Amino acid sequence: MEELKQGFFWGNSTSSMQTEGAWNEDGKGRSVYDIKKAGPNQSDWKVAIDEYYRYSEDISLMQDLGMNFYRFQISWSRVQPDGEGDFNQAGIDFYDRLIDELLAKGVQPMVCLYHFDMPLALAEKYNGFVSKKVVEAYTRFAKKIVDHFGDRVKYWLSFNEQNCFSLKFAFTSSGYLHGEETLRELYQIQHNTMLAHARLANYIHLQKPDLKIGGMLAFQEVYPASSLPADVEAARKFMTFGDFNLLNVFVKGQYLPEVTSFMVQKHLDDILEPSELAEIAQTRSDFISFSYYTSTTISAAKIPIATVPNFYGDFGAELNPALRTNEWGWQIDPEGFYGILMDLYNRTNLPIFPIENGIGMREVWDGEHQIDDDYRINYHRLHIQALKRAVKDGADVIGYLGWGLIDIPSSKGDVEKRYGLVYVNRSNHDLCDLKRVPKKSYAWFQRVTRSNGEDL
Repeated sequence: MEELKQGFFWGNSTSSMQTEGAWNEDGKGRSVYDIKKAGPNQSDWKVAIDEYYRYSEDISLMQDLGMNFYRFQISWSRVQPDGEGDFNQAGIDFYDRLIDELLAKGVQPMVCLYHFDMPLALAEKYNGFVSKKVVEAYTRFAKKIVDHFGDRVKYWLSFNEQNCFSLKFAFTSSGYLHGEETLRELYQIQHNTMLAHARLANYIHLQKPDLKIGGMLAFQEVYPASSLPADVEAARKFMTFGDFNLLNVFVKGQYLPEVTSFMVQKHLDDILEPSELAEIAQTRSDFISFSYYTSTTISAAKIPIATVPNFYGDFGAELNPALRTNEWGWQIDPEGFYGILMDLYNRTNLPIFPIENGIGMREVWDGEHQIDDDYRINYHRLHIQALKRAVKDGADVIGYLGWGLIDIPSSKGDVEKRYGLVYVNRSNHDLCDLKRVPKKSYAWFQRVTRSNGEDL
């Protein structure tokens, strides 16, 4: 049966810094994103799409689209300006209003508690998640938010794309502001975020058993660049260190033996404090979620000798000549999406939830005519078809969230890389009027949600 279950989740994902704006209003503290400056091909983060004031309009769009689920982030620095110390009631009130309106319009909320925007005060004081002090601060913040909103929010994420803390991106996503970016610091960040996740998951399961918390990974299907055994092994090892180690923590509460053996060889095993491993060992996930946009290939010949597996992708990644590619080098591969759904379900036997999927393209609205984005329709159609095939083949897939409903600045701040079904009338350096304008894909997605994925 390819039919999707009743109550299947259709929806949208965002982060706070890519949507809210109001960067210095109503008591919000600064995050590491608030000090980033605009550049030739990127905006600053001060306004984004003005969601702080326009959330009601956008929730109405979700309702009109037939969406029943919205994954968003609660900004740490909006509700706790310095990341430690007093909480900001005005920030909490904002999310109260947002969540209440979502529920009133039939949209179930999922809260993500960290999407790379460390409160600046914590980054400056402790250098982010390389410090145990930030693990402690995060735990206090997360428990406070779960306690306050847990009566209305059932689904929770501790971190966005948590395996990014196992890769080079760890240093830009963890609040790390100064230092030499050593391998030891990378593995300390990886471990500290695992510990923070475990503490929150264990708290929820002990104190809030009706709530659900899952792990989230940024997933690319990684293929060997050729049939050479060295390429096959490089792809396997890269996914083991970059994806499957964290997945094993989410599901079994344990590091993979291959990773711990590597840490011993590199004299990093002192990071694995027994009392903290005992906390991690208790953690389990209620579902596994992931983002998926593209796939990649790995060529062992391009990887310098003695490169650690965490960095294989930085050196060995190659475009797949068999796939189409957008101008940012992201390749369209729905077959990879199918493979990940099956692999994750076979490995975990937990509900699988793809919560980011979409294609970024450059688009210009002429102020009158609808944007014809057939490429986006085709992208989502192919990926939903792949999802339905995974369901037919036995995977328990509970939803499909796009990135996104609406145009927002990309992860690097580029407004011109647009993912939305709805155009937002602004550019990188001109806010224009921020008008919301549905694209052709909007009406198509309405049919998809209202038919529960039958009308593609």
